[in-house]
Amino acid sequence: MPDLLPIDRQTRLLVVAPHPDDETLGAGLLIQRVLATGGDVDVLLLTDGDDNPWPQRWLERRVFIGRRARARWGRRRRGEALAALGRLGVTADRLHALGWHDMQVTRALRCDHGVAVKRVGEVVAGVRPTLVLLPALSDTHPDHSAAHVLVRLALWEARSAAAVLTYAIHGGAACGAAAPLLVDAAHLATKMAAMGEHITQMALSRERMMGYARRPEIHRAAPPAGAGGLLRLPWHPGPIARARLRVMLSDGQGTVVWPWRRAPLACVDGDWVLTLREPAGPAFVKLTADMATPWIHDRYGWTCRGLAR
Repeated sequence: MPDLLPIDRQTRLLVVAPHPDDETLGAGLLIQRVLATGGDVDVLLLTDGDDNPWPQRWLERRVFIGRRARARWGRRRRGEALAALGRLGVTADRLHALGWHDMQVTRALRCDHGVAVKRVGEVVAGVRPTLVLLPALSDTHPDHSAAHVLVRLALWEARSAAAVLTYAIHGGAACGAAAPLLVDAAHLATKMAAMGEHITQMALSRERMMGYARRPEIHRAAPPAGAGGLLRLPWHPGPIARARLRVMLSDGQGTVVWPWRRAPLACVDGDWVLTLREPAGPAFVKLTADMATPWIHDRYGWTCRGLAR
């Protein structure tokens, strides 16, 4: 294994999955490698993936999806995650499911910061991981990028010394030194079988999901997220966009959201620079327009001091 990814019988791996299937797509091979060396694997599942309407309409032959139907779908998807983990060798007691709603991780971070960080911190305290694998900050799915922020803040608050690696499923490749896993044919076959347990995801997107599963697992070092001082933002929104944009800062003090015009911003050499709070631990910044849209993925996403774009 590359030096970036030391694995032995002392390894305690915590895989962070925003939705059922992310545990298999992002870490199906790594999970098997850790277990094969005698290490331990736990999985933190943030949501039950209950907002997945088109496969649900197809499989349940329904048009309207109410609250009870969503809850039932979420239970089904959590069961699929348990079945997939069983294929990978992870027992049910190693799944820590928070039961949040799909597409609500950013909201948890924004509206219930302290409780959300505490709940993740409780899992960290119980597992005491030596290695954490979480979604990349640059992943364009808002649940994935917000999960990165949430877990990084929980690890900081817990004073965890765990190594932190990331995986990217949506959007371009994440930054950071890469630690690709060597593909073992038997492990890959097991991973594909585990992906097949996610029957709800196979209904309308089998080829796409299996394509994701076949991709090499490339894990990268998480970017440093220094606190305090100034952060140069990678975005250059025009005047019309700025009129409706908000700046969201999440750090060790909590989450604060400003309208663009009220944020502590200055234009320096053509770039926007944000003044961070200190002392406040790692700091992450996001742009949001707070507008309902059928488009799931983030346009702007998050940034932090160590993230190259």
